[in-house]
Amino acid sequence: MITVNHLQKNFKKTVKQSGLTGSVKSLFHPKFEIFEAVKDLTFEVPKGEILGFIGPNGAGKSTTIKMLTGILTPTSGFCQINGKIPQKDRKNYVRDIGVVFGQRTQLWWDLPLSETYGVLKEIYRVPDAQYQKRMEFLNEVLDLQDFIKDPVRTLSLGQRMRADIAASLLHSPKVLFLDEPTIGLDVAVKDNIRQAIQQINAEEQTTIILTTHDLNDIELLSDRIFMIDKGAAIFDGSVKKLKEKYGKTHTLTIELSENIPVRFDKIPDKLVKIEQNDLTVSVKFDSSQITAPELIAQALAVAPVKDVSVTGADIEDIIRRFFRKEELSDAKTL
Repeated sequence: MITVNHLQKNFKKTVKQSGLTGSVKSLFHPKFEIFEAVKDLTFEVPKGEILGFIGPNGAGKSTTIKMLTGILTPTSGFCQINGKIPQKDRKNYVRDIGVVFGQRTQLWWDLPLSETYGVLKEIYRVPDAQYQKRMEFLNEVLDLQDFIKDPVRTLSLGQRMRADIAASLLHSPKVLFLDEPTIGLDVAVKDNIRQAIQQINAEEQTTIILTTHDLNDIELLSDRIFMIDKGAAIFDGSVKKLKEKYGKTHTLTIELSENIPVRFDKIPDKLVKIEQNDLTVSVKFDSSQITAPELIAQALAVAPVKDVSVTGADIEDIIRRFFRKEELSDAKTL
């Protein structure tokens, strides 16, 4: 469905010299340098997959999405979506895609939502029968009926986001680009939107590229993660693969019946990090080097243990470690 081959985007930046003299020189004899925003990206997304496209701020995510949607032209390489190259067949291509930007809306501010959809129907030339059927489906999935007659300016953030997602799906696109679809929303609304995205993907096999800083979105929605940093690809694989490689640090929590210091003298210090607060002991450990039962057995031998629990690595912590390029067996990561 989506093919990206050696995609590159460079920007020319003016280099300004310091001081008044430098400003005058830059005005008449400007110097430039090339900034590589996206560096040689190559990947494919099959039909029906949800790809989590992530990276830190300034990594090149937005520039890549703008090339995939046809807003920007690559410096070199190419991208092809549903058999079309966005920059060469833009008019027909936009019928195949839907785009939702969490910080911007495509809705008309003063129009009732129903009229906004009517305008989009005409823009995309959606037949009447297909439009009615589509609106019934979107009403069911996104629960629009309570505010569909209200002006867009009166909608809450959660309502507007659901309305924006519906607008992007009105013409039944093959590919949906979601940029921060749950930003600023409360937990209940986030959950509803995630369920809607999952249902649309499952029922219509819509291919989705999801960019987000909410790692719960990634873990709950994405089949696969593609991470970039400084414009270059640094990871391509499943959430499971990421956890297996960078999620070896687990946490053992021990509840004591008496405040007695807990030590693990038989285990090298680099494999565990202990934090004790009165009756609660938190032990971070490298699960590839030592097991939780071993730690529990040693704790039982030296202290009155009341209860224990073990939790795996949080995906946010995993990705943070990935960007810091830390090896989890290193003592610094524990």
